Order: sequence, then structure tokens, then C-alpha cells
Amino acid sequence: MRYMMSYDLMETVRNTNQWLGATAQSMASYPAFAALPNPMLSWLAGWGEVTERSFKRMVAKPDWGIHVTTLNDGKDHLVEVDTVVEKPFGDLIHFRVTDRPEQPRKVLVVAPMSGHYATLLRSTVKSLIENCEVYVTDWHNARDIPVSAGKFDVEDYTLYLVDFMRELGPDTHVVAVCQPAPLTLAATAYLAEMEPKAQPTSLTLIGGPVDPDATPTDVTDFGHRVTMGQLEQTMIQRVGFKYKGVGRAVYPGLLQLSSFMSMNMDRHSKAFSEQIMRVSQGDATDHDAHNRFYDEYLAVMDMPAEFYLSTVERVFKNREIAKNEFVVDGHKVDIGKITDVAVKTVEGAKDDISAPGQCIAALDLCTGLPDSKKASHVEPDAGHYGIFAGRSWRNNIRPLVIEFMDANARKPARKAAAKPAQAAQ
Repeated sequence: MRYMMSYDLMETVRNTNQWLGATAQSMASYPAFAALPNPMLSWLAGWGEVTERSFKRMVAKPDWGIHVTTLNDGKDHLVEVDTVVEKPFGDLIHFRVTDRPEQPRKVLVVAPMSGHYATLLRSTVKSLIENCEVYVTDWHNARDIPVSAGKFDVEDYTLYLVDFMRELGPDTHVVAVCQPAPLTLAATAYLAEMEPKAQPTSLTLIGGPVDPDATPTDVTDFGHRVTMGQLEQTMIQRVGFKYKGVGRAVYPGLLQLSSFMSMNMDRHSKAFSEQIMRVSQGDATDHDAHNRFYDEYLAVMDMPAEFYLSTVERVFKNREIAKNEFVVDGHKVDIGKITDVAVKTVEGAKDDISAPGQCIAALDLCTGLPDSKKASHVEPDAGHYGIFAGRSWRNNIRPLVIEFMDANARKPARKAAAKPAQAAQ
């Protein structure tokens, strides 16, 4: 119960700050004060607006915001988001472009379950739907999943990916971004051994910790410093009474956000101070650079406790995938069984989360794959987010990924010639 109380306490603090921001904005914007040219009132209204918006976003799932796309025909086409597979902890969704023939390039984007929603990959998805049929793993907020749905750990995550790949078929190109890279590699190896006809055509791993110890970072050092008991005691709480997942053990999104912010507190403090000044001076807009970034960055989701703890223990501490010792549902996955799926790794030279060397380790694990089906790319001057979003992704990395997919696309089986009809006897 004490963990449920601490969960509700965090939500109470968040709700109070949202209320304080709204109250400050309302009071400082009171019409009677318009006759008083006091800059402090403008600053207080700006502080209230920024504060209310920020704390409100922490419990809201962002919209994909991809409603139309402009194609080569020069026309705007509507984009519909369809649910292809629905599961308790996550769905497989499809971005269907209306009035467009189905594209031959089918892409499954595996989004991370690391505190943010899949919408963090909005720009990645938007850039791909121009000439691809794009599918995305849309993970659910654990606080909204009833306890009756059961547990969800790294093995369950891997089996979800297996089901999604099986659903889409062997002509699929899989792109795993960040945290799911090692588990997506394991899911591909699982299919290669158990259901070879269902394995995807290509696999692109972007900035993922396949071997966290290949190039240590603050993230990997933290994983080695703390014990599993310490993590469970300090990070895990139970969802409070406000949500459907009441009683479920989770790593709360608000707690994750505080960790994210603390890593670059000076930069975030400066960004919010400058935004408050812009709002108070009337220079800010609803969709300016600050709001576009923080509306997404502050929107956090709870992670199932089993998934968080098993990720730290099995992927980072024990390095089960890096050692090719990962077990899924009682079956030891052998990454060397991947023999027909082209694998490409993408890393950022300035990535301080999954540093160069951690992702390319996947190629060494694919011992059964010929060198002709392996590729790697390190993007100069790119950080973690730059390798899947922004200018580096659009101008440099995306064209290379598309070229890799096309170069390794499986040719459709040639239809057998029709047999001539037998002559009448």
C-alpha cells in the first residue's frame, strides 16, 4: 500500500503544480491589472502558462499528428491510422495513405518501451510513409492495463515482436530504434530458427544496446552500480486508485522523467527560463520549437516493472544477448541462426546513450550471415536522437536505410508456367 500511496503522492504533486500554473496565469492576466504596466505580472502570467502546459502534458498521450502527406503526384493524401493487431500491452498499427496503391516496401518500425510513447518517432514515421507501407508497435501505458492482463517482461516483449512479424509476413523490412534493438535481433533469430518462412527480409538496428559493455556510458555504468534489490526498492511503485491498472507494479513515468531531466538539468532550466520570457513578451507560439519538443518529451508513460527490471538484469547486467545466451519461453535463441535476413546497424558518433560500438556488435553475433548481407553506418556529429529524427536522419541516414532495403528485397517467387491441357484420349 505504501507504494500506491507514493504513486498517488507523485500524481498529487503534478496535479498541484498544474493547478498553480493555471492559477498564476489567471490571476496575472486579470483584466483589472491591465492598467498597471508591471513587468512582473507579465512574467507571472508567462510562468503560469509554461508551468500549466508542462505539467498537463505529463499525463497526456500525444497525438501522432500525421493527418496528410504530400506524394509525388503533388496532391495531399489523407493518412488513416488502423489497428492491425490489438494486444493488452501494445498494438500493431498501420499508417494507411488513402487513394494510393499499396507500396511494395513494407516497413515495421519497432518503437522503444522506455518511458515515452511511440509518437516520439513521429518524424521518423512521417519521413517513411512517403514511399513505404509503415507499421509501428504502439505500446500502452502500463497504468491503464488491468492486473488481470498478467506480466510483461523482455520475453513477452520479444514474443510480441514475433507475432507482429508473423502477421506482416516475410516481405517486411524491420527498423528497431534504440532500446528494442537487442530484443528485435532476438525475435528475428527466434523466427529464423522456429519459423524461417516468417522471418523478415531485412533488419535495421538504430542506436541500440546490443552489447552495452562494448562502449560504456553513464547509462551502462548506472546499470552496473546498482543492485536489482536497490532498483526494485527505489524505482518500482504500484499504480494508484485513479487508473485502470490499480495495483500493477510499474516504473512510473513521472519518476523516469525526473531521471531524464536530472541528466541535463542546466540545459532544461535554461530552456524553460527562456520560454517563460518569450511567453511574457508575446514572442512564443503554440507550436514553436520549445513546445514541439517538450510536448513530446514531457509526455511519459509507466513501464511494467517486470520489463524494466528484466531489461536491466538480462540485457545490461548479464548481457544475455551480447553473449548469445538469451532464452525466450524456455527456448535458447541462437542469433547465429540468422542466415537469410540482411542486417544493418546505424550509430551516432556523439551518442551518449548507446555509444558507437554497442549496436554494431549485432553483426559479430550474426555468425551465420554472409558479409554481403551485413552493413553498418556511423553518422558523424549525430547524437542519440539525431540518428532517427532531424536533419541527420532525413538527409543522410534515411536514404541509406531505404537503399539497404531495396538492395536486399527478396524477389517474388516466379509463378510456374501453366501446364498444357492433356490431349483428349
